[in-house]
Amino acid sequence: MAGTKRQQAIRKALRALAPGIPLSDAEAVLTLAERRHMKDLPPATALWLALGSHVRHVHTDYEQLLADGYEREAARFFIADETDAVLAGWGCQRSVSETGEAEEEALKAHLQR
Repeated sequence: MAGTKRQQAIRKALRALAPGIPLSDAEAVLTLAERRHMKDLPPATALWLALGSHVRHVHTDYEQLLADGYEREAARFFIADETDAVLAGWGCQRSVSETGEAEEEALKAHLQR
C-alpha cells in the first residue's frame, strides 16, 4: 500500500468503518480526510468527520436545508437518519448520532475555520 503512514492509517480506517463504500465515494472521502486542516486529528477521527461530511453534502438534502435558511445543527438533525441509512448501506456500524466528545470538539474547530 503506497502513501504515508497517515494515509495508510486513514485508508485502513475507511475499509474497517465502511467496507461497502463505492470507489468514487471512497476517493472523495479520502481526499477530505487528508486535507491539511485535518492533519492534527487522529487518522480515524479525520476519516469519520470526512465520511460524515461527504455523506451529508453529497447524499442528503443538507445543502438544500441550508439554502432554505436552516442553521447547520438543525439541518444536521433533519438529515441524521438519511445519513445513517447511507452509512449502513456501506456496511458502517456507526451512527452520526454516536459522534464522540473529542470528535465534536474537532468538528466545531473544523467548522470555525
